Amino acid sequence: MPVKPLHDRVLLQRIELDEQKSLGGIIIPDTAKEKPIEGKVVAVGDGTRDDEGKFVPLRVQPGDRVLFGKYSGNDVKIGGQEYLIVRESEILAIVSNN
Repeated sequence: MPVKPLHDRVLLQRIELDEQKSLGGIIIPDTAKEKPIEGKVVAVGDGTRDDEGKFVPLRVQPGDRVLFGKYSGNDVKIGGQEYLIVRESEILAIVSNN
């Protein structure tokens, strides 16, 4: 990946779900669909410093699946692909594969 986020920022790729219909069977057009709130970590920054000046590395790592807030981060386009840059504090949870 040619992009490395700074400090406590994380580069995410949204994970699209294959839900094309509502529960009632109504087909939802692309313009009305909500953006997914689940993503895959592509790259992470080095970390940040706490109030005492100690270095704090990030908890998420590339390859982790995470949940993030609906209106979190900034959308960016890199090499024709759409990504999202968020602060680690905007990540709500890491999704385990269990």
